[in-house]
Amino acid sequence: MKRHSHFYPLAALVLLHHLMMTGCTAMKRLSLGTDQSALLALKAHITSGQQEFLSKNWSSAAAASSVCDWIGVQCGSRHQRVTALNISNMGLTGTIPPDLGNLSFLVSLDLRNNSFHGNLLEELSHLRRLRFIRFSKNNFTGEIPMWFVGQIPLSLCKFSHLQVLDLSNNRFSGHIPKEIGNLEKLKELYLSTNNLTGTIPREIGNLQSLQRLNLEWNQIAGSIPKEIGNLTMLTELYFANNSLTGTIPPEMGNLYQLENLQLSYNGLIGSIPHGIFNLSALRNIGLQSNLLSGSLPPDLGYRLPKLLFIDLAWNNLGGVIPVSITNCSRSRILNFARNRFTDLGPNPLNGLLPASIGNLSASLGILILETSGIKGTIPSQTGNLTNLVLLDLQSNHLTGGIPTAFKDLQNLQGLTVGDNNLNDTLDKLCSLHSLNSVDLTTNQFSGSIPECFGNMTSLRELELGNNFLVSAIPNSFWKLKDLLELNLSSNSLNASLPLEVGNLKAITSIDVSANQFSGDIPRTTGDLQNLVILNLSQNQFHGSIPDFGSVYKGILNDGRSIAVKVFNLELEGVLKSFDVECKVLKNLRHRNLVKVISGCWNQDFRALGLEYMCNGSLEKWLYSDNYFLDTLQRLNILIDVASAVQYLHEEYSTPVIHCDLKPSNVLLDEDMVAHVSDFGIAKMLEKEESFAWTRTLATIGYIAPEYGSEGLISAKCDIYSYGIMLMEVFSRRKPNDEMFAGNLNLKSWINNSLPDSILRVLSSILELALKCVCESPSERVSMKVTLETLKKIKLKFLRVMEVDS
Repeated sequence: MKRHSHFYPLAALVLLHHLMMTGCTAMKRLSLGTDQSALLALKAHITSGQQEFLSKNWSSAAAASSVCDWIGVQCGSRHQRVTALNISNMGLTGTIPPDLGNLSFLVSLDLRNNSFHGNLLEELSHLRRLRFIRFSKNNFTGEIPMWFVGQIPLSLCKFSHLQVLDLSNNRFSGHIPKEIGNLEKLKELYLSTNNLTGTIPREIGNLQSLQRLNLEWNQIAGSIPKEIGNLTMLTELYFANNSLTGTIPPEMGNLYQLENLQLSYNGLIGSIPHGIFNLSALRNIGLQSNLLSGSLPPDLGYRLPKLLFIDLAWNNLGGVIPVSITNCSRSRILNFARNRFTDLGPNPLNGLLPASIGNLSASLGILILETSGIKGTIPSQTGNLTNLVLLDLQSNHLTGGIPTAFKDLQNLQGLTVGDNNLNDTLDKLCSLHSLNSVDLTTNQFSGSIPECFGNMTSLRELELGNNFLVSAIPNSFWKLKDLLELNLSSNSLNASLPLEVGNLKAITSIDVSANQFSGDIPRTTGDLQNLVILNLSQNQFHGSIPDFGSVYKGILNDGRSIAVKVFNLELEGVLKSFDVECKVLKNLRHRNLVKVISGCWNQDFRALGLEYMCNGSLEKWLYSDNYFLDTLQRLNILIDVASAVQYLHEEYSTPVIHCDLKPSNVLLDEDMVAHVSDFGIAKMLEKEESFAWTRTLATIGYIAPEYGSEGLISAKCDIYSYGIMLMEVFSRRKPNDEMFAGNLNLKSWINNSLPDSILRVLSSILELALKCVCESPSERVSMKVTLETLKKIKLKFLRVMEVDS
């Protein structure tokens, strides 16, 4: 028995080994089967996108072991279980099934840059081995799931080993949970471009392993918690484009490894803590568009030797711009515009643009010192900045001329030195062939405009107004076929405008007012289809305005300015358009409609004298680089337009349908009050009528479906056009933008991206716009409801602004 007892354990071990091996194999197959089922469930929840590779590669017909060979799948070498799933950048649309929570060995889950939507299911909390979660650039909604951060003691937190959490560019809402501080191993946290509200929880200071933190483009309010100073491993901090208030905590001076700091477009007040200027690793500083005050340390440039980018524009900073900034020889962008650097001090050198500016030659691409209190001359050493792309010295106290060394700025594309006291000729700019925007207005430049300007084939904007330029416009000018804006006003230019002015096919604005031009207005001006503004006043042109369809500025004997709309009688339907406009406008009275002052017609001529709108069209303010509308101005303009349209639809004796509402038909007066214009295809309904038919089509992109397909017009058509305009005003996208192709249009783009809106007011407006552009006319809101809604949105916006201020 004892002998047998010696052999029994050995046999048992052999048997046990056999059972374990066969059992492990079975368990392995079972586990692989579980992983395969989870992936196939995910495949079944993908509704559209580039799935061809999935249908061919992710197949249930394949052997269980081949799941590790599927595209986007990576398995561990030990257990052969799925450890990483990467299906990013595949254009997929769908939802996440609960089965995905069965991939229990998953370490990395990457779904970036697709169109997955819906809430993140709690079943994903089973993935306790996850270290990397990357869900950015999708359409996920709901609040940040609490199972990410845990509501239990840290030692039991399921995701306590998470290193990367990227939920940016989605539609998440609600607050950032304070339990986020439980993720003690987290190194990267990205929550930018969502709809998050509330405040930054102070518990975020517990994440002492954090290296990158991005909360940009949300609606987060309150102050920056001082606990941010605990994150001493941080290299990148992005809080821009929120509603943060209060001061920048001095504790941020503890972030000695910080390289990128972005706090722009908030409501921060107080001075910049000097500790921030001791962070010698800083490469990029963005603090623009806040309410910061105080002065900059004189040795700023020596404290930040690695500085590449600094933007302090649009604050209330005072004192002087430190000369030491020229020590930052690696800098690429310097922007100090729109501050209060007016305290030049007793030293006459204070405020001068230093000669050492040339030390920045290595890589500086953008230098913006607009309205920054600098004086003196432009130093010749500026010519050392051979990589400069944009130089903006507008609205300062500069004197002297343009340095000869400017000839070396061969990469310069934008030159803005308007509103100074510079005096020189323009020949020194002849070698700058890369220029596309030049603003020299309101200086003392003299001499003639050199022929070389015609060789600047990249030129788009040329502003030379309010100088002492003489002689004629050189013939080379008329070669600039891509020129958009030309301002030569208030000079002493003479001769006449040649027929070649018609070559400027892209031009939108020509202002040659207050010069000494003479002769006839060239008839080729009528070929300029994109022309919005043509100002010829106070010259010596003679003869009548030619009979082409355009609008001109005129001066009456009493000094009043008017807009003269001349109709091109050679175009089909012009006589009818003139009659309609006269009929509609002669009795309309509303502050937001353009008023008719006079009319002129005979057998060969038709013209209307209209109220002059000195600020041009809404379209100009939306799409020209030199113009900007803030949120309140856009709201006011849209309320003005809605008031005018409600008057036309409901308050005038007979309903009037405008039929062509769009930004180019909304004009702005000197107070930025909007006026609806151009009633050339309007329809007047009888009192008992609610609709009519027409063969005349309006502008593509703004036409209601029933108008475009059947010619059926009603008040609902104007509401549809108004809804499109609402979207356009707040998105700056035209309905015929090149990006819209196939099934994508402005309406669907807004509908899909609505929860990504940055401000609550914008979200409310775009929701209203979508109610205006319903396919069915009966489902569209009335203009009365639209107007009331906009007024409520404006009131709410003003209250928010008052609280923030």
